Order: sequence, then structure tokens, then C-alpha cells
Amino acid sequence: MPTVTVAKNAGFCFGVKRATDCLEEALRNASSGERIYTLGHLIHNETYNESLRLRGVEAIDAEEIDSVAERADADHPVTVLVRAHGCPRPVTERLEALSAQNPHFRWLDCTCPYVKKIHKIAAECNPEECVFILIGTKNHPEVKGIMSCFEGEKYVFSSAEELEQSFLQQEDVNLHKKTPVMVAQTTQNLANWHQSQKKIKNLYTNAIIFDTICSVTELRQTEAASLASACDFMVVIGGRESSNTAKLYEICRKQCENTVWIASASELSEHMPSGAHHIGIVAGASTPSDEIQEVYKTMSEMNENFEQMLESQCKTLNTGDVVTGTVTHVSDAELQLDVGAGVTGYIKAEQITDDASFKLTENFKVGDQVEAFVIRVSDIEGVAELSKKRADADKNWQNVVAACDAETVLEGKVAEAVKGGVVIYTNANRIFVPASQTGVPKDGDLSTLVGTTVAFKVIEIKGRKAIGSIRRVQREVRRAQEAEFWAGIEVGKTYTGVVKSMTSYGAFVDLGGVDGMVHVTELSWKHIKTPAEVVSVGDTVTVFVKSFDPEKKRISLGYKTEESNPWNIFKSQYAVGDIASVKIVSMMPFGAFAEIIDGVDGLIHISQIAMQRIAKPADLLEIGQVVDARIIEIDDEKQKVSLSIRALLEEAAAAAEAMPEDYVAEEAEAPADAE
Repeated sequence: MPTVTVAKNAGFCFGVKRATDCLEEALRNASSGERIYTLGHLIHNETYNESLRLRGVEAIDAEEIDSVAERADADHPVTVLVRAHGCPRPVTERLEALSAQNPHFRWLDCTCPYVKKIHKIAAECNPEECVFILIGTKNHPEVKGIMSCFEGEKYVFSSAEELEQSFLQQEDVNLHKKTPVMVAQTTQNLANWHQSQKKIKNLYTNAIIFDTICSVTELRQTEAASLASACDFMVVIGGRESSNTAKLYEICRKQCENTVWIASASELSEHMPSGAHHIGIVAGASTPSDEIQEVYKTMSEMNENFEQMLESQCKTLNTGDVVTGTVTHVSDAELQLDVGAGVTGYIKAEQITDDASFKLTENFKVGDQVEAFVIRVSDIEGVAELSKKRADADKNWQNVVAACDAETVLEGKVAEAVKGGVVIYTNANRIFVPASQTGVPKDGDLSTLVGTTVAFKVIEIKGRKAIGSIRRVQREVRRAQEAEFWAGIEVGKTYTGVVKSMTSYGAFVDLGGVDGMVHVTELSWKHIKTPAEVVSVGDTVTVFVKSFDPEKKRISLGYKTEESNPWNIFKSQYAVGDIASVKIVSMMPFGAFAEIIDGVDGLIHISQIAMQRIAKPADLLEIGQVVDARIIEIDDEKQKVSLSIRALLEEAAAAAEAMPEDYVAEEAEAPADAE
């Protein structure tokens, strides 16, 4: 009976345990209506992350922080947790700014202290004097966060060989002028790290090296290598996105060729150990202890049937095998094949295709090679029932698995909306896309996707189940659009965009995958209290770039133009001496203010309201009254206009005095209805 040994240091490391404990505390202390989010998945473990989703904890991307913070209020406060891997510095700065602006939005930094230490090393390096080098996985979240802390020349290498080859080939690398500073990703393979140190020391004698691999990682890897060398079958447990689990798998494979990597106990049935006497179990830093126990329990149960397994594996032809046979007879009802080992295989027409019009005699001939799946074997009769459809489906399934490994973009039609997501069929394979990965807003109508052809990626394989993501492809397309946008942006450039959201201090405009902000003071030439006085969400607007910061991904936009400046419009329509119909808008003891055009008011001094002296403007005028007034002065520098009603009254009086006396008399004697 095989023995099963579990590594002592399997499962959660200090940093991951700290992050999960922090989340549990946040859940325990959450107020009514509070929403809790994690910035990315808290840890690289699919089962754990699914359990969080069921408890109401949603994983969001950095691009969603602003909208989440905007929805935070007294009834629905928001807490965002930064995972143990940490995040890029601009994201941290954004979280700090949003929490300062909104008292109902808070964030908890669960970055592992070991990772924080590397952030500090990178931030304290002088970019003018140093070149920063990191040994790790370039696109890993931890690495992205670390590299954002250094502003100068920097490189990420996955191996010692890549480091050496790159520096020997690049003539523009300034390491001979600057001091190389080298660190490692906390979960880096120890052997690779030691080789990298030797390479950099051989290349540059002035290199400064910081040993930043987590001590728990070192212990875990050393123990894994030791256990694997003593076992003939190794099981590595951890999520497919887990970097440290990948390192454990590599280490174990070098010591024990018969090593498998599983995400959960349910996958063990696909990796039955044959003839193993010593079985070892190790687990990544993101693997919960109960998952490790489940694998151990399953392995123990498998051992009880070990003799039966060996016996079944010794059969020449087994149910579930995929075999290639030679066609020996063809009819429209079935094919007969020679599959070797003295067994004759047959495939019924319905196990070849679902097309009723398909004729076997027209599409197959004796001597053809056909790959088929073994449905049933009868040793007594010496025949095996086969299925070509199942073999084709398995082959297509392998294409799905390969697409997952290669992160290939696939296309498929959304067949139906089901509980928790939608189903896509591609080459007869069923792909489930969780609601959070559809790109449809939370609580949105998933049925709108049914019948549409979408681009997606397979992001996870669980046994014979494939999990897809439409959102990931959309995000990559958006990032490509962003890169194109930032490559072409310049001050003064005009864009047509859509108002995406508004705050008290401005409006955010979607410029095509990238958002810019129009400050409230840039929306109108006159004073407004809120952006809603000028624009609404969904409006299409023309804006121009006032300034931008590509590093912080911030764009300041302008909306008002000199052409729309009310003062310029007034100057184009009026001059000193012109008469204007104006509306009284306010009154002061010294005079009345009247609107000449929208955005430009003029002052009618109390001495310019009437020909006689009055006590106050309200004696003759009222708010909203429209009167004629002459423009008597324009102060272009101060943008002030002086108006006079009195000037018109005096002109009318002077004109009357200048009339002949007999004409005035005739006017006085004319009947009231005279024309």
C-alpha cells in the first residue's frame, strides 16, 4: 500500500494568511449595506475566490475603483482590500485620494510585508545613479507593483540566462555608467535566483543585490525538493495563476518526473498514480488547509482501491481509451474497424454524426484510418463499441485546453443565459462564462448577449469544464485602445466623447476607452454650482486637452471656448452708443444690473435710470422688467458695461423740444383713435 506524505510547510504563507484574516475581520465588522471589494482576486485560488463571491465579496480591476468610490455613501459604504501581491503606485495614490475625498470610501492595504520591503528598495534607488533589475515573472501582479516604484531604467528577467543574454546583446544598457540594483520576486525559484546573482556579479562587479525571496518560500521550496526526491509520485496543489505554485511544480518535476499539478481534489481522478509506492503532497502559498486535507483524504481513498486500479490498467483495451483503427467494412448503418489486440471495433452511424443525410458509404472506404473513443469492451465476444463523435469532441476539447494555456482569443455564439452566467458553444464544446466575466454590469440583463457572437478567452479548466471570459478580451482591447490613445495625445487636441459620470467638481468624459475630466470651472463661462447645469450623463460633447499626465493616466479637458465666451459674443454684437433691450436681473442701492445677453450684465447707475433724482432703483424698475438702454461705456479689461436709460429719455425730450409748435399742437388735438 503506498504511503502519502504531506509537506509540513504546505498551504497559506504569512502574507496570504494576513490578507485573508484582514478580509474575514472586514466581513465580521461590516455595517448594514456595506460593500466589500478586493482589488483583483485576493489570492490565486479559484475555490477560495468562488467562496468569497458567494459571500458577496466582488473582485474589481483598478479601472473600476473610481466608479465604486463614486457610489459609496452613508447607506452603502465601500471597503476595498489590496491583495497580498500589492498594486502599482499610481493605483495606491488613487485609493488614497479617493478615501480623502469621500469619508464613506476606505481601503485596506493587505500587501505582504516582504513585498512592501521591495517597494521601499525600489523607491529609494536613485534613478540617475541606478539601474533596477528584478528576477521574476514580468506580468505577475507583484512584479508590476514593484516596478512601478522605480522611475528610471529598469528590467525584468525570468531567468539567469535571459539576464545574461539580454545584457550581452544590448549595447544601450548603461550598467557600466550606473550601479545595477537587483532584487527577486518573493516567490522566485531559489536555484534560478542563485544563478542570476552569479551572472550579474560576473558582468558587473559594482552590482548591489538584495535577497528578497520570502523566507517561507525558501523553506517551502527546499522541503518540496527534498520530498520529491524521496517519492515516485508528487501532487502539487494550487491555482493555475499562482506563481509560487508554478515554481513548486518546476522544482518537484526536476526531482520526480511523475509530478502532477491540480487545483482541487476533483482533478485527482485524471491523474491516477500507477505503481507508486511513495506519494508526496505539496501546496502553494494560496492553498487553504481544508483543500490540502481534501486531497489527502481522496488520495487515501484511492489507495484502498489501488489493487483494482492496477488490474484495470493492465487491460489491452479499456473503456475510455482513444484508439485509431483501420476500416475493414462499410455500410450505411455502421463501420467496422481493426483496432488490434484481436479486437474488432464497430461504430454505429449515430456515433459518427448527428446529420441524418450523411451517408457512411459515400464518406468512408475500406483502409481508411479512423480515430474513435472506446465506449464498451467485450473481451468474451472480442468486440468494442466505439464513438467517433466522442473522439472528435475530445480532440476539440484539447483545442480548448490549448487555447487556455496559450491565452488564445476564441469566438463563439452565446447559446443561453443560465444561473450565474452565460453558455457559449465553440466546436461543440460548452464554455461557461460567469456573470462577472461577461462584461455586462452587475445585476444587468445577461439575456441581451444570447444569440450574439463574442470574442472570449478560456481562463480556467476544471476537469472537463471550461470557464471563459468575455470581459478579459474587452479589457485587452481597451488597453490596446488606451495605448494608441496615449501615443497620439497632445495639448490642444480636440476629441468627441460621451459624458460618463459626474461629481460635484466636474464631469468625466469617455474619449474612447480613456477617461478625461472637465472641471466645473471649464464647463461654462458663467458661474455654475454643478456640472448638471451644462451637461448630462450620456451627452456627446466636443472637448480639448488642456493638460495630461501619462504616468498617472490623468487628462484635464476643456469644454468652453473663446468662440462661446459671452464677452466675445457681446463685443461682436454691440459697441458704445448702441441701444439694447435689457432685462433687469438684480438691484442694489447704487443701481440696477441688467442682462444684455446670456452671461453678460451691464450696470444702470441710479443716476442713469431717470431724468429726475430717485431714492432707489426700485422706485421705477422691477426684477424681470425689459427696458431699452444705451451702452455708454465698455471696459474691455474688466469686462464691465455701463448702461443708461436716462440717455434715451433725454434724447426723446430733446427731440420733442425741437419739433415745430404747430406740429405738437396737432398731435395734442388728434383724437385717441386717429391713425
